[in-house]
Amino acid sequence: MPENNNRNGHHEPHRGPFALLSRLGRSPRPDRPARRLRGPRPRPDGPARLHYLTKTDHSLAAAKDADLTVTDRTLRAWLEGTRRPSKASLERIDAAYRTVRRRNVARHLLARLNREGRGTRVEFHPLNQSQVAGPLQRVVEYRTMNVRRWDRIVEAWATGDHQGLDDEWTTDVLPDLGFQWGRYEYVTNIGFAA
Repeated sequence: MPENNNRNGHHEPHRGPFALLSRLGRSPRPDRPARRLRGPRPRPDGPARLHYLTKTDHSLAAAKDADLTVTDRTLRAWLEGTRRPSKASLERIDAAYRTVRRRNVARHLLARLNREGRGTRVEFHPLNQSQVAGPLQRVVEYRTMNVRRWDRIVEAWATGDHQGLDDEWTTDVLPDLGFQWGRYEYVTNIGFAA
């Protein structure tokens, strides 16, 4: 609800689709796990990610397309544990993992959001205006609507096209709110059940 918009004492407004995607792990990058614990960033788990990249021929081909270019012999040695990847190789494994994972997440997310043409109900949580002086506060109510066209939104997210994502959000989704669409261009959070 709108009163829960304050996180760690900070008000964090998001613009359009970034608020929408922040619902997935409070990050516009749902292919990465949400950071729930404070502390140093853990080192990427190379063997687990490497296994993910090599478990099917499709994912292995996608990993090679994502610049994971090593010989089959090296790959086999890494998987068997007889050799360890270098720091640079771990970074390439991590980058390839993120690319392949994002493609896989996008495919499943699209199917869940479209729900065979039924779409998904979206909740718009307006900005928490408790820090704004009384006469300057706007009345922006909590709204819901059903979004049926997710294809281009998810495609723009999957390719990392932030401008395209913003354009699709403002041209495809916001006009469905009617004359009040401008009030919901900047919101604290947009929730949906995917």
